[in-house]
Amino acid sequence: MSEIRFALAQIDTCVGDLDGNADKVLEYARRAAKRGAQVVVFPEMTLTGYPIEDLALRATFRKAAWDKANWLAVELDSDGLGDLYVVVGTVGSTAADATGPHGEAKPLNRLVVLHQGVVWAGYDKHFLPNYGVFDEFRIFTPGEKSLTFEVEGVKLGVAICEDIWQDGGPVAELAREGIDILVTINGSPYEEGKTHVRREIAAKRAAEVNAPIIYVNQVGGQDDLVFDGGSFVLAADGTMVQRSPQFVEDLSLFTLAADGTPERADIAPALDPDEEVYSACVLGLKDYMAKNHFTGVCLGLSGGIDSALVAAMAADACGGSNVWGISMPSMYSSDGSKDDAADLARNIGAHYDVQPIEPLFNAFQQQLDLHDVAAENLQARIRGVIVMAYSNSKGLLAVATGNKSELACGYSTIYGDAVGGYAPIKDLLKTRVWELSRWRNKAAAAGMGVGGVKVVGNEEGRPGVPLPDGVMIPVNSITKAPSAELRPGQKDSDSLPEYALLDQVLAAYIEHAHGRADLLADGFDAKTVDTVMRLVDRAEWKRRQYPLGPKVTALAFGRDRRLPVTSAFRE
Repeated sequence: MSEIRFALAQIDTCVGDLDGNADKVLEYARRAAKRGAQVVVFPEMTLTGYPIEDLALRATFRKAAWDKANWLAVELDSDGLGDLYVVVGTVGSTAADATGPHGEAKPLNRLVVLHQGVVWAGYDKHFLPNYGVFDEFRIFTPGEKSLTFEVEGVKLGVAICEDIWQDGGPVAELAREGIDILVTINGSPYEEGKTHVRREIAAKRAAEVNAPIIYVNQVGGQDDLVFDGGSFVLAADGTMVQRSPQFVEDLSLFTLAADGTPERADIAPALDPDEEVYSACVLGLKDYMAKNHFTGVCLGLSGGIDSALVAAMAADACGGSNVWGISMPSMYSSDGSKDDAADLARNIGAHYDVQPIEPLFNAFQQQLDLHDVAAENLQARIRGVIVMAYSNSKGLLAVATGNKSELACGYSTIYGDAVGGYAPIKDLLKTRVWELSRWRNKAAAAGMGVGGVKVVGNEEGRPGVPLPDGVMIPVNSITKAPSAELRPGQKDSDSLPEYALLDQVLAAYIEHAHGRADLLADGFDAKTVDTVMRLVDRAEWKRRQYPLGPKVTALAFGRDRRLPVTSAFRE
């Protein structure tokens, strides 16, 4: 057994961009080889991007992906990298003879090893997750065989993501084969608190095979999912010997010594929990923009905390000069709110336009003469029209500013403040919005300027644009009582429980699926429980029409939670 150097290529891929993804593999393989690596490992479904969803069912896509894998193997060899073992993920196909009801080929989630100009070895994912955001059992056919191969006398076993989360299967087979190291490629989406769970699972598998484990994870945003990277290597006893940073592309190397022990490499520091969630939201927005060819965003700036935090995230994602903040005051807008909106725009260096809505509101009222909720919703819908006009005329991504508490209770106006193409904080409860806003100001006070967050690719450590007085979000936006300001003296607490209580009930009802009896047993009073359940259940139709936004909790609205719009069950 010889000493071997491995490279962990934690890269950001784009679904369907076969050429771009292959070019990135070439780039990182070259860099790995220059640093002496003999094996370079990429994330799950590297060439296709992940998740590919029903693209997997298109034979033309599968063929194009397989052709790209073959092209890449040849290109690596012609580039003088034929001796390198390059482990990548892609989509494969079964033999078209005994799979579907008509004998058609079925897609496979495949790992391939590129070596000496050919697709040298292959392995298909065994366990196909079919829970939460995953639909792999519906799309893919499970693999049946394990794979080992040798490099310089070192025996490598491989697995794909879910294969290490489930007992038995390929890892159990590899344990019997006496491998020297377990290589896993992963597309594990981010959610708050998940990083330690990954390590615990990996440590369990390392002990099972009695060998070190490499865990390479995807990084980047893909629609409503964010992948945080955080790749790592554990020794057989579970000791961390290498960890890549979160939310950035990275190439890290470590050496497996001739006696089979992994040598300690760089261990990136763990992020503060608030920074971790904030970074996930920013990366989700940044990649959604980049992969859908947007260079700027527009949003309504009300002076409230939600639009302030979204604007701050947008500035960190694409730069303040690419943010258009639109103040749309009505006859009910307070001077303080207008001042807070202006201060926020100045702090982040955003464009700031004032578009009063009272003349438009009066024009509608002359014809419609609306009252109460209808008149309030009209104001929100006029604002939505203005935001979308900016989006269409300037080619900007309109971002919605609703938070999870509001979406849960239907506290938003459909076709009004719900308009947009992306919703950066839709998975943050209101209390979490305040916490992240305070964290961002704390980071600003410590010198983190606009665009200085690591998730915008600031690997050189540039400070970003300095913030005036070391504050990004106006303090008044954080401390004042939240209000939609759609009628005189309005506060959110007029129609909702206080957010500190509301968010506790929502977490139990939504994320833990507690019914009415469970919520009462949790200690919540019956009036609050009945109010919250009624609001949440009646708002399902609104949530179905809300824009995409990054999943950061264990259970986000969308494909994590699939409830019928029409339902009479109330317990």
